[in-house]
Amino acid sequence: MKSCSLLGLLTATLIMLGPTQADASDSADLAKQILDATGVKGGLIVHIGCGDGKLTVALQGEGYLVHGLDADAENVQKARDCVRSAGCYGDVSIERLSGQSLPYVDNLANLVVMQDAECGIRDEEIMRVLAPGGVLLKTSPDTRNPIPDTSVRKPRPAEIDEWTHFLYDATNNAVADDSVVGPPRQLQWVGGPAWARSHDHLGSVSAAVSAGGRIFYIVDEAPIAAIVLEPQWNLVARDAFSGVILWQRPIPKWQWHLRGFRSGPSDLSRRLVAVGDRVYVTLGVDAPLSVLGAATGETIATYEGTDGTLEVLHDDGTLFIVAGDASDGEAVAKAERRGLTAVRPQRPAYLEQPPTKRIMAIDADSGKVMWKKSDADTTELMPTTLAVSNDRVFFQNADNVVCLDTKSGEEVWQAERTVSRSRPTWTAPTLVVYGDVVLSGDRAVAEKKTVDQTTDRTVEWIVSSAGGQAPVGELIAFSAKTGERLWSGKCRECYNAPVDVLVADGLVWTGELVRANEPGVTEGRDPETGEIKRTRPSDQEFFQAGMGHGRCYRNKATNQYLVLGRSGVEFIDVATGEGIANHWTRGTCQYGVIPSNGLLYVPPHSCACFIRSKLNGFNCFAPKRESKSEEVEESKSTAETRLEKGTAYGQIGNRQSPIEDPHDWPTYRRDGARSGCTSGSVSTDVKPAWQQELGGRLSSVVVAGGKVFVAQIDAHTVHALDAADGKPAWSYTVAGRVDSPPTIWQGRVLFGAADGYVYCLRASDGALAWRFRAAPEEQRIVAYGQLESAWPVHGSVLVRDGVVYCTAGRSSYLDGSIRLCRLKATTGKLLSETVIDHRDPETGYQRKGSVRGTNMPGALPDVLSCDAESIYMRHSRFDLEGQPQTPDVAHLFSSAGFLDDTWWHRTYWMVGTMMATNYGGWANAGSRAPAGRLLALDDSTVYGFGRNQYIHHGAHVGIDGATVFHFRPDRDSDRRFTHYRLFAADRNPRPVAQAPRQPAPKKKRAKPAPPRRSFRWEQRLPVLARAMVVTGDTIFVAGPPDVFEADDPAAALDGKKGGVLVAVSTSGGQIAADCKLGSPPVFDGLAAAGGRLYVATVDGRVLCLSD
Repeated sequence: MKSCSLLGLLTATLIMLGPTQADASDSADLAKQILDATGVKGGLIVHIGCGDGKLTVALQGEGYLVHGLDADAENVQKARDCVRSAGCYGDVSIERLSGQSLPYVDNLANLVVMQDAECGIRDEEIMRVLAPGGVLLKTSPDTRNPIPDTSVRKPRPAEIDEWTHFLYDATNNAVADDSVVGPPRQLQWVGGPAWARSHDHLGSVSAAVSAGGRIFYIVDEAPIAAIVLEPQWNLVARDAFSGVILWQRPIPKWQWHLRGFRSGPSDLSRRLVAVGDRVYVTLGVDAPLSVLGAATGETIATYEGTDGTLEVLHDDGTLFIVAGDASDGEAVAKAERRGLTAVRPQRPAYLEQPPTKRIMAIDADSGKVMWKKSDADTTELMPTTLAVSNDRVFFQNADNVVCLDTKSGEEVWQAERTVSRSRPTWTAPTLVVYGDVVLSGDRAVAEKKTVDQTTDRTVEWIVSSAGGQAPVGELIAFSAKTGERLWSGKCRECYNAPVDVLVADGLVWTGELVRANEPGVTEGRDPETGEIKRTRPSDQEFFQAGMGHGRCYRNKATNQYLVLGRSGVEFIDVATGEGIANHWTRGTCQYGVIPSNGLLYVPPHSCACFIRSKLNGFNCFAPKRESKSEEVEESKSTAETRLEKGTAYGQIGNRQSPIEDPHDWPTYRRDGARSGCTSGSVSTDVKPAWQQELGGRLSSVVVAGGKVFVAQIDAHTVHALDAADGKPAWSYTVAGRVDSPPTIWQGRVLFGAADGYVYCLRASDGALAWRFRAAPEEQRIVAYGQLESAWPVHGSVLVRDGVVYCTAGRSSYLDGSIRLCRLKATTGKLLSETVIDHRDPETGYQRKGSVRGTNMPGALPDVLSCDAESIYMRHSRFDLEGQPQTPDVAHLFSSAGFLDDTWWHRTYWMVGTMMATNYGGWANAGSRAPAGRLLALDDSTVYGFGRNQYIHHGAHVGIDGATVFHFRPDRDSDRRFTHYRLFAADRNPRPVAQAPRQPAPKKKRAKPAPPRRSFRWEQRLPVLARAMVVTGDTIFVAGPPDVFEADDPAAALDGKKGGVLVAVSTSGGQIAADCKLGSPPVFDGLAAAGGRLYVATVDGRVLCLSD
């Protein structure tokens, strides 16, 4: 995107805030005037010259994230105190402004309020960070003597585009007119959920669109840990450029969430459309169509007569909907009759009868029905084929393509186009309108094969999750004016997704994308003649697909790139034919991605392929930016400029190493190995000794030197409490989240933060000794609703032999990769910095030839661990100097990271070398090495809480303990059932590698392989272990009770049933004692020190338990 000249392109307008400003004594009044005057409705607000922070706090509200900047250190402290006293730190945060650059990525802020005209920030720099449509407002810092305020709005560039419908717009041509979208190089924002709920059921994201600088999507946000729990469907609105959540609306009833994976329905994504300042949506699977205000989510109107809406399109002020009788209830009833539950969601196949359909045209403003069509033509209208263009409505039924007049609904023409009469419910013909041509692509017509004849319809729909059934089909072009058949050619469906027909750069692109060995999209045809105008080499010339089959969703495009989902997100340049692979990210199952607003939106997935390198969460990526060069910005930084000395620098105690108390718990999970184990003993007969309420989301705790230390994560604050009575000793607030507890070393409190810094405080009073910017530069993005550095640092840094080890970054493929820094603990001096970068140094993208199956080189950050010779970051291994080593030494790690508390079903903790990947591979590692949701270990034994077995066909198994779906009582033994339990096993240092699959004998199903590891003992518990420590001869396990009540199945997981602490013998697994807790612990929130237990709880308290 080209930078804009403020004076040349924008018109400044004067806004008088009115006489109220001069009289205002309340910052809230001024904040309201600012928001009303600028018209900003949510998003990120930057307040430059924030002073005492009162106005900064007042600008905050639902849908707003506020960041105050001030060059004066005293003002920063005052403002932080103000925000903390208001109880909104995190939603509002304060940072010191230094230099003449703003610490944000491009196009992030919606409103910049400047009250410090002398700060040296140029208008061009402010326009860089403003999102399209964002506003700069300059106002007087002294509200008692106001001056006229200048407001400037940044225009939306013509080079970027919206994505208003599932398939871009009402023409169904899923191609954005966006020349800025490109291969991902930088992260713009990231949000939740961290994972989609299941890889064996209905996709967690049903629909997503973008308009007016916002993105809207329908998502299931119920607990990831147990798919059998009732779904929590919501319509969510985010700012498209910052990802700040603006509002959300609950959807009480949606498609059956236990529906078999990738079995459709194909039209579910067509229930959401956004145009301008309006959102059109069905707020329920059987609900009528409603129109909402895009800024607030409030219902403006509900259209009468639209119950059972299945699809909606918007064109030139008119809504065109496909509606029918509700069918979801019948589908669920059939599924239940056939025994299809969470246990067996995919088999056997069953028939689903769609409702009798009708088309309606409705004036979007008045709600008046302009016309409707409900006859033999619409009864079996094929899903997702309705399209509108140039005053014509097009759709396809079982026999014809039909064209209607948009104004009257009268038929213009019909053309024969017969569909296959027996087809899976994920299929649908693809109908695209481009200019004067209608393109129809579908599978070949086959003989009808009856699965279960329950209907007299001419087309039977089979609900089945079977994959890869994509027979060669036919693409036919018709004249949009007359229906004349123009040309035809071969086409093919994707893997459990309809045929892709993408008209990009004036050419029709379709291809072969089912299996990894297929060439992809290699030909571009003239839309009117079908003549091949452009060819390109097969994808294999540029990258290995890796994944055995394409992703099960429709592909998208821009006029420059085809955006495919073969293994990750592949960009195919339609002009040059070049292919760029990005297998370290992928679209969400059954929906895919959105290329829009110059950005790439990638909703959360539930996939274990490329697990060692692939990002999770809802990611928004930007292409390589021209406004700021990584190399130029890094060249401005030196080790000296990155280090800041505080008042306690060089003033911390005795430089000689004191004797550490062996019964302390001075770091995350007690030691560098993250063992969770101490030789000190704790009585099994414990009861509460004290508690201290801090509020908010807490980290786990550490205990050393007579103090308890804990991070108040979202408030950016580290607290020190007296270990004897819990009284607060001090607290220290920084500029980003602290996601895990500090490390205590020789009177120092050392921790990292999401602002990209490592901090060293004096343990006695919390005074700053030093802080070091591990991030290469000051650059903020929005992450999970707060501002963070593009290169965050985990809170729990590793300290070994006086050296602090930490990482800064999010991926070895993004934003200049990850940095592993070694700092001198006493001074903060940078000893070394290793750049962990797996990109091709010439292109900056994924290396060609780097993929092996669903594995590829890559690294993701985590809390670091160590042994005598190595440093570990998940599977990655480094020597003590920070240099990469072969990952062949077994150690404790999690492929999702130590801090992931979701219990996503395809990851776990293990003692091994690296996590295997793909559909079966993720389970193999857990079958060959000690593995579980939580592990603790000493020199000879691994103690854990986890599944009794890992079977890849039970990929959906969560804490509900459901069996694998291949279980049959007449064939399989009880050991096919999966449950969670506590166990003890021998520590096995042998490397764990993924074994090759052995083919099953023909006509005989292979029996389940026996477990490949043995256990000393196993014990079922009355608790879902969310925290665990080993103390001497006792294991303490804490969590919510293992109960699921019919009236509120998620109550225990939500903390409504309190917590339970259980003491278990290490020798035999016998339960020695139990104790009720008022609240469950936070994940991994137990520590043992000095004969006591310390617990951080989900209700924001720190609790001490003693005999």
